[in-house]
Amino acid sequence: MGDAAFLVASSILPHPKKPSSPPRRSQRRRPRPPQKPLLARPPLLSDVRRDLTAPSASASAADTRRLLKYYARLASKLARSGRLRDFLMVAESVLTSDAVAADAPQFVARISARMVSEGITSVLGDGNLEGVLDFVREAERLGISAASLFDESAMDTLAVECRRLVNQERLEEFVGLMETLAGYRLYIKDIADPVNILKKIVDPDMAVRYASVFPHSQLLLCSAIQEFGKKYDVTSAIRVFEALKQKSGGINMFACRSIIDICGICGDFLKSRSIFEDLLSQKITPNVYVFNSLMNVNAHDLSYTLHVYKHMQTLGVTADLTSYNILLKACCIAKRVNLAQIFFEEIKHMASRGVLKLDVFTYSTMIKVFADAKMWQMALNIKEDMLLSDVRPNIVTWSSLLNACANAGLADHAMQVFEEMLMAGCEPNTQCCNILLCAWVESCQYDRAFRLFYTWKETGLNILHAAKGGRYGGAGGCSNVNHPAENDSCEAQPLTVITVVPFRPTVATFNILMKACGTDYHRAKALMDEMRTMGLSPNHISWSVLIDIYGAARNVRGAIQAFKTMRDVGIKLDVVAYTTAIKACVDNKNLKIAFSLFEEMKRYQLKPNWVTYNTLLRARSRYGSLHEVQQCLAIYQDMRKAGYSSNDYYLKELIEEWCEGVLGNNNQSGGPLNINYSHDKGDRSKPYSLLLEKVAIHLQKDVGDNQAIDIRGLTKVEARIVVLSVLRMIKELYWLGKIIQDDMIIISGVGKYGTGPASREFEVQQAVLSVLQDELGFDVETGLGAVRMNHSPGPPDASNSRVFQTIKEPKYHKYLARRPQDLGVLRVPKRALHSWVQKKGSPSEAVH
Repeated sequence: MGDAAFLVASSILPHPKKPSSPPRRSQRRRPRPPQKPLLARPPLLSDVRRDLTAPSASASAADTRRLLKYYARLASKLARSGRLRDFLMVAESVLTSDAVAADAPQFVARISARMVSEGITSVLGDGNLEGVLDFVREAERLGISAASLFDESAMDTLAVECRRLVNQERLEEFVGLMETLAGYRLYIKDIADPVNILKKIVDPDMAVRYASVFPHSQLLLCSAIQEFGKKYDVTSAIRVFEALKQKSGGINMFACRSIIDICGICGDFLKSRSIFEDLLSQKITPNVYVFNSLMNVNAHDLSYTLHVYKHMQTLGVTADLTSYNILLKACCIAKRVNLAQIFFEEIKHMASRGVLKLDVFTYSTMIKVFADAKMWQMALNIKEDMLLSDVRPNIVTWSSLLNACANAGLADHAMQVFEEMLMAGCEPNTQCCNILLCAWVESCQYDRAFRLFYTWKETGLNILHAAKGGRYGGAGGCSNVNHPAENDSCEAQPLTVITVVPFRPTVATFNILMKACGTDYHRAKALMDEMRTMGLSPNHISWSVLIDIYGAARNVRGAIQAFKTMRDVGIKLDVVAYTTAIKACVDNKNLKIAFSLFEEMKRYQLKPNWVTYNTLLRARSRYGSLHEVQQCLAIYQDMRKAGYSSNDYYLKELIEEWCEGVLGNNNQSGGPLNINYSHDKGDRSKPYSLLLEKVAIHLQKDVGDNQAIDIRGLTKVEARIVVLSVLRMIKELYWLGKIIQDDMIIISGVGKYGTGPASREFEVQQAVLSVLQDELGFDVETGLGAVRMNHSPGPPDASNSRVFQTIKEPKYHKYLARRPQDLGVLRVPKRALHSWVQKKGSPSEAVH
């Protein structure tokens, strides 16, 4: 800093003058700094340097110290008045002087931290944070520790300004400020709670920067991983994890456990496996907590969970009770009851040896295994073992027991378990009440479900307990579902009400009751109104149930109105709502609206489920027009592409009936003429996907397109259906004004696999010929007459006296690239088709 940068007005403070003659010893006094006002103006830089660099010969070291004390006091008072730049000017003048280089620490030591802090507080109070930061930076450059200039009051004011940046969402500036202050060794931990700041940060790099300024950065980085996991941002969490590995210089097991748990929360279980493999590749043995997290995240994959468990044993890591609980959970998800029982017996054996002690989670998980398998008696037996082991059931245990009885359709047993829970002193939650209500609804005891609901609403739930000696301890009752006779000994014990728990129904509660309304949509609407009165908002399930009730009551208009109202109130329509509305329309034979809802559903990019497809495919008991067949075949193809399996046989039967309607005009009785399929029974056991796909392909063509029908690979019945479907399409489109422009070509494949009368292809060709010639009366050209050829004289062929050269019709080239008899080609001339479609009435008349 040069002189010109710090020159200000001349000081009113006179500089100490040299005495003209030494005073007498009795009158000699200690030189004092000037007593004039200190804060009018600072001295000139040149004046300060002159005082320090040009003392008189008689000046002593004491005089220099007095001058340093004087200027330290002057600088401190300048700072207290908020003149921080003037403080820096005086400090630089003193500290850069060569004459006092050795005594510079004395000047720094004599600066009043209290005065400087008051000045800093004043400047920060004016909102000049940048000015304070510049002051701190220059002070550090001069060798004055910034930490020594801030007292508690100044730090509190600085913290307020820093928190203002956070409140204004200026997190980038805040993190940069924390890095700066930490570099000046200021105590920043109390400025803001680091964990709360990490919750606000969305940039992983910024989170790493912020956590790194604290001594406990590893714990904060683990917190950052968890916070990103709560936001379902697994990518950012992994970036923080990689930064943690680099900073710590190794693998932090707590961080590994955290990132694996985050992978589970975000559904990226494959990443959790790669982290585990990375540990093994580095010859690092994870601890039991890492193993438990990995098994828990992959509990949905029983085979991998067992693989991890075996690896755990191979590495010598002792499994704890949590490990076994997770194994039971994996068995429960996979519905492997037998395997769960094996693990449970192993746990009990270890408990008998004192290796571990079963807890409430072990028993509750095992009860859930049996509950999901509808083995309610086994679930109740586990509860008895639990009580004998002096483990008190919790709310999860009781919920699983209620589910066990409800899933088995035992509503009365579920009620007994519920009463036993109340007598045990366990406060039921709404989920327990909903399970019980659902059990009554599923058993069609609707009135009892409503009575329980309104009783609970009015009186709440009374929790009882026996005075002493109950099976559940001091707060336990003595009811026993498995052994009712044991309850007799408890009857003498007085029961008292210890608390009344108010019943707070949820939206799920009302949805269950709405299902009990049957076809009474007025009552269902009243329940929705009651729901709103209690401050609850009907969800998409509520509206879907209401739509279904309207459909069951054959009120299609009400169902569609409820569907529209659902959209109007702002509820996002999902596949369940659309499927329910479609089902209501199909059940009431309003197929036009049903198919329009399906098309609307696809426009909104909602993927139909199996129920949606199956409802539409079963919408018709018979087909009356080509459009209906094309519509259902398109749905069938979409269903197959979506990966769903369908009842091909049912759809094939409908199409077969529609196709046979072609024969109605040629049958004297006016009805369809069916052939005997007894000789083709073996073909009916196979899937009909090939048949339906070929029918769909041919029915998508226009009548003006080339009608080349490929029946290769089909059975006799299937080939018959494909040919008749094309003929029916030709006839229907002709009546709509479409002109027949081409012959109909049928490729049977005879000759490719052998032309003998015993070949399968030959039998299929003969069955098709029988339909065309005998039943429909067509003149069918076979063999060489099937297509019109140009031929020229030449050497005779081994298989025929003619040589086939060029086919006149180029559109047949792709079908007849070889000799026609090699493909078993049949041709129905255009004139024959034209004559046939003009006979009698429309095809719809023939069907009906």
